Amino acid sequence: MRRSAAVILVLLTVLFTAGATPTLSSGARLNLSSGARAWPTDHADNRRSGSYPSGTSFRRLARAWGRSLDGAVYGSPIAMGGSVVVATENNTVYMINATTGAVRWSRHLLAPAPTSRLACPGNISPSGITGSPAYDSVTNRIFVVTNSVNARFGAHHEIFGLNATNGTTEANRRVAVPGQAENAQQQRGALAVAGGNVYIPFGGLYGDCGQYKGAVISLKANGRLGDTAWVVPTSREGGIWAPGGPVVYNDGSIFVAIGNGASTQGAYDGSDSVTRISATSKRLDFFAPSSWAADNAADLDLGSMTPALTGNGYILQAGKSGMGYVLRAAHLGGIEGQVSAGPLCSAFGVAAVTGNTVYMPCTDGLSRVEVNSRGQFRRVWHIRGVTSSPVAGRGALYTVSRSNLLAINAAGKQIGSIALGSRPTSFATPALAGNKVFVGTTAGIVAFNVG
Repeated sequence: MRRSAAVILVLLTVLFTAGATPTLSSGARLNLSSGARAWPTDHADNRRSGSYPSGTSFRRLARAWGRSLDGAVYGSPIAMGGSVVVATENNTVYMINATTGAVRWSRHLLAPAPTSRLACPGNISPSGITGSPAYDSVTNRIFVVTNSVNARFGAHHEIFGLNATNGTTEANRRVAVPGQAENAQQQRGALAVAGGNVYIPFGGLYGDCGQYKGAVISLKANGRLGDTAWVVPTSREGGIWAPGGPVVYNDGSIFVAIGNGASTQGAYDGSDSVTRISATSKRLDFFAPSSWAADNAADLDLGSMTPALTGNGYILQAGKSGMGYVLRAAHLGGIEGQVSAGPLCSAFGVAAVTGNTVYMPCTDGLSRVEVNSRGQFRRVWHIRGVTSSPVAGRGALYTVSRSNLLAINAAGKQIGSIALGSRPTSFATPALAGNKVFVGTTAGIVAFNVG
């Protein structure tokens, strides 16, 4: 590892500004321990399994309610205590009654960044909160990262820790990848909270413009000092942008998928990989295909899908190239260190994992892939035209296709379909809680009953 990839102490400007009072409904005091099992982060848990076996068994899809919000919702909704939380590209966070759709509180944080102030327009306008929020039950905080502009820093990102009961700001600071152009960074991947740390992945804007490097910044959830960062040791690019964000392993380390870097020959530059990072921001292990240089040259990297961690200790990884790789989670193996590899599919987004079965968001169709005890994979079926990230409930997978929510059984048969009512955003991912499915759209959020 080059010196630039060592642990970098992040010198963050601590703001701790209280800001405006959140908008509250009457009786807004919430019991967040009540109600259905929580969905506190993208794909239900820190393994990003997308599995919710305690929900209501599927019978049919029926619209429960829809709520127009002040901006598009790109991150996955999260849910706890009978409420669902969404964040918009207008930098507003909403806590909504999961049963009725009534807003319990809302918090507008900052004006979003106009694309004219970014290194290139990207494909989201304006740019506000894009990564999925995460809820921490220890601090009772909802964490989000905003993109905004001010006179001191220009386009920049800030993390907010909001009290989940009433929406007030309890922590707020600027977060920046050391030595990189802030107007070229995008915070697309979901946040993760584990072991008292909040993990924030960074990549670049659509178009890979400007001077940026992929990174994971680690902050203390309780607001204390001790912030660190791991930065991809390439000269440029290597974005960590897959929507599911970091995958937390049994020992508290995290796995991330990394995109194409600048190097197309010579020494390996840390890009085009699945990388394991410690809680103190040290690289512990990595896997990269032997084709990493050619992948970088052709933008065919592994960074487009969040690693899929199976129950038998393997990671199934596919990116843009169409190749699938099975890795040992405990020992990724370095360059060409896979257990097995072969043609699979090009995949974008986050898989759902139930045991050793992986439901993958392949561009040629949602796919069921089995990973056996020897680390070999087999694609059982795929459904053409269905390409978004799935989640797994009782009796059905739920995924978005065009402007519909679909229910699909384990045999690959569509068993339900219903219109969203507005256009979904890119990589739209449903969330499950109790008897409902929640989907963010360009207009707000919509909820469906499944029982």
